[in-house]
Amino acid sequence: METIHIYHTNDVHSHIENWPRIKQFLADKNEVHQKKDEDVFLFDIGDFIDRWHPFTEATKGKGNIDLLNESQYTAVTIGNNEGVNLPYNDLNTLYEHAQFDVLLANLYQPNEGYPTWVKPYKVYHTNKGTRVGVIGLTAHFAHLYGLLGWKVTEPINELKKWLEPLKAESDIIILLSHLGLNEDESIATEFPNIDVILGSHTHHFLEKGKFVGNTLLGAAGKYGQFVGHITLSVNEEKTITNKEAILYDTEELPMVHNEQELIDAYLSKGKALLNQKVTTLKTPLKTDLFQETEFSRMLSRSLREWCQTDCAMINAGLLLGSLEDDVTVYDLLKICPHPINPCVVELTGLELEKVLWESKNEELVHRHIKGLGFRGTLLGVFVYDQISFHDEIILVNGMHLEHKRKYSLALPDMFTFGHFFKEVLPYKEKKYFLPEFLRDILKWKLQR
Repeated sequence: METIHIYHTNDVHSHIENWPRIKQFLADKNEVHQKKDEDVFLFDIGDFIDRWHPFTEATKGKGNIDLLNESQYTAVTIGNNEGVNLPYNDLNTLYEHAQFDVLLANLYQPNEGYPTWVKPYKVYHTNKGTRVGVIGLTAHFAHLYGLLGWKVTEPINELKKWLEPLKAESDIIILLSHLGLNEDESIATEFPNIDVILGSHTHHFLEKGKFVGNTLLGAAGKYGQFVGHITLSVNEEKTITNKEAILYDTEELPMVHNEQELIDAYLSKGKALLNQKVTTLKTPLKTDLFQETEFSRMLSRSLREWCQTDCAMINAGLLLGSLEDDVTVYDLLKICPHPINPCVVELTGLELEKVLWESKNEELVHRHIKGLGFRGTLLGVFVYDQISFHDEIILVNGMHLEHKRKYSLALPDMFTFGHFFKEVLPYKEKKYFLPEFLRDILKWKLQR
């Protein structure tokens, strides 16, 4: 019999405060298994980086890759935080010093096949000669990848294309899936030859894994709160006789010597690298969740000017703090950490009116938001540029809103993903501006 150990992380999102314990835990486990002559594989399933953290922002994610190198990861796939939140050149060079494989079957250069740093799959050999085939897939945000100069293809089609050669070369098949739990369950049903699916993207965790047919699904939540461990027992015929999954709660792992100093050091390094002056303010710019301020109006105006639209709207909750005196790049990251891009939609006056009246709903103001790139807590009030309300009358650029006229509206992309303004926005064509985040627009405005 042969025992194969697979450790996995996913959706860490640059929560480096958990990394010292994870690193120590993985090193200790690796040592134990090596002494028993048991093979160990270590995978990350994407969204390891997130540009809210100064260390990640300052190094454009390359500092995070160093962390994976130090823990001797076998391979990773990428998530949307790597794929669509980095400019083309930053993603194209992100893994240039990686000491692990990047496995990703559905990311291409537009006309040149796979990027040099990508393999669709790889077959690893254990000490006893068992062939472990590993393939990676990421979420199909085709339009956003296209705007950045990449081509991401439909993942299930890629899986169908590569599974036959992978089966021919492998005794065991593992999928690294940044697709979400529903997709993983569907894949397990449709492709029963896949032995293990390590999942991510929807931040789900499976405490003891989940069997769909004979396929074992594993997932380790988010933010490094858990580390996953799959154990495979393999007989001499290279057939799996047993599969088990378990999660380790990072909070319950042994503390690391100088743990807080290590965590603080990542933050300090990022802050130092981002200590570049943007401007000096004559008067402070204050923010308030529940009423318009000069600062929130400035962000709304900046968005309209950048996108060159008729009007704009933002929510005050995008600004997580105030600015005063000398403003640095770090200050802008701190108060606007979201990976949210500008977006433009063209609406009729009637459609715009529906959106604007809905934005006045008091329930929205106090709505708690998670996901969609939002890194705050509450939406806050909506703040407009070139839009004003006078009782029941709406003015756009000082003129009465006309129901049949077309208007271009600039807004944060989070409002176009189907969770808000459902009567209008999901059905409209959108123009996304990538790779600029809202803080880049703010920097541009402040420097002017």
